[in-house]
Amino acid sequence: MKSFKILTFIALTGAVLSSCNKKYDDYAINTNKPSQTPPSLVLGGVLADMNKDKPWSNVMRWNQFDCCNYNYYGDQRYDWGGGDLDSYYSMTNVQKMEAEATRLGGQAVNPYSALGKFFRAWFFYRMTNLVGDLPMKDALQGKDNLTPAYDEQKKIFVQILQWLDEANTQLGQQIANPDKSNTAEGQLLKGDFYYGNDLGKWQRAVNTFRLRVLITLSKKTADADLKVAQQFKDIVSNPAKYPLMESSDQNLQFIYNNINKYPSNPDNLGFDATRYNMSATYLNTLVAFNDPRAYVTAEPATEQVNKMGKSPADITAYVGAASGESLDNMSSKMSDVNNAVYSVRSRSRYYSSYAAEPGVLLGFPELCFNLAEAANRGWITADAEAWYKKGIKASLVFYGIPAEAAGVITKTYNGQRYDVPFDFENVYYKQANVQYKGNNAQGLAQILTQKYLAFFENSGWEAYINWRRTGVPTFSVGSGTGNSGIIPKRFKYPDSDRSSNTINWTASLKSQFGGTTDDINADMWLLK
Repeated sequence: MKSFKILTFIALTGAVLSSCNKKYDDYAINTNKPSQTPPSLVLGGVLADMNKDKPWSNVMRWNQFDCCNYNYYGDQRYDWGGGDLDSYYSMTNVQKMEAEATRLGGQAVNPYSALGKFFRAWFFYRMTNLVGDLPMKDALQGKDNLTPAYDEQKKIFVQILQWLDEANTQLGQQIANPDKSNTAEGQLLKGDFYYGNDLGKWQRAVNTFRLRVLITLSKKTADADLKVAQQFKDIVSNPAKYPLMESSDQNLQFIYNNINKYPSNPDNLGFDATRYNMSATYLNTLVAFNDPRAYVTAEPATEQVNKMGKSPADITAYVGAASGESLDNMSSKMSDVNNAVYSVRSRSRYYSSYAAEPGVLLGFPELCFNLAEAANRGWITADAEAWYKKGIKASLVFYGIPAEAAGVITKTYNGQRYDVPFDFENVYYKQANVQYKGNNAQGLAQILTQKYLAFFENSGWEAYINWRRTGVPTFSVGSGTGNSGIIPKRFKYPDSDRSSNTINWTASLKSQFGGTTDDINADMWLLK
């Protein structure tokens, strides 16, 4: 019996000593989680992350497209704290996608590696526009570098443009010389729910996005390293090498359906249909232009119909609220749903189904206005007015409005149909505030205003980014927008940056702003 106990003790001791020989890192491995997966599955997550700034979100209120009149649901305040830099997590998936493509037979250059460059450009563009300088070169190294240095914003933009150029080249090579003999999992693009694995459409999106980046750098045309105007001209003048979107059919857009539901839909009609109303910055501009997009995106203010006796076909019945108005005032003016002072979003368009409209991330109308702006500024030799008109028409067509020939817009309100005639060439475009005033400051303001209208509830932060760059349109300020009546220029860095990367965080603030105050009203390099 004593011998048995001794043997048992020796066996248990050996087992314990054996387990002690295992490395600590071995316990960090989750054996229930796969360590390998096809790149197409990872791609799906990356594509979904691109659609981060959805319609009718806080971002769209900061774009001043709509307002929240119910404080339980939100407000219009710009008292910004830490910016959303979650795209770093998305880029770890980009790294994984590229590695899996190589593991599964992808060549050194494959569709996933080419798109990986575009995704990096996309995510870094969004993040640097929110805060300024960012860790880039030393980022995404995991435990090997927990305190990455911040790269200057200029270097980030240089890298973004380089990634986009390389992505275009690599996609072009694969389109022109496809290796049909290589059917490996890592060489064939799959799982692309934006363009159905069409590399040609992706190449057009890459170059269209590159023009967006260059327009965003309009204050930096004197920078010899960036060569902003020359890069823009090189792309536009060589369509064989740098194909661009040619129609809205090639938009980079998220299609909503009964599973991936549009943010406003029949499920939340009873909760928030009247708790959000349209912003004056957007809707009142449409009204001033006699623009039929007002009929499609909004409903008439019930006060105008029930108290003033106006028809829903009367453009003056559509009234937006100033984002700067105090929330208390706005709320009281919307408390009586039968005599509400301001217009709400169109229930027939945005609440009648789960697929109200595609969520555009990068669209053809924007491209048209970017080309018009470049021509206005003298960057390219092109007809600015022609691109300006084409951009307006493309936006109108998105809403089902006849733009190429005179027609009728049908407005349904409270079950009754109203037909509104519309003639783009002979009526709408001949208005003094719409017809292009030439390649001057007035003409540029017209281009930027129509571009803003085309950004309605799409393209993420672009409406705000363009306002910040140009001051067009005039954004509303007041007690409702907070921040002492100032629209901020940036977000603060997340608190985690300050606490876990203090030395580099402090150095970045000193380099950018001359002190250690993480100021939301300070100008980043992009704006200087």
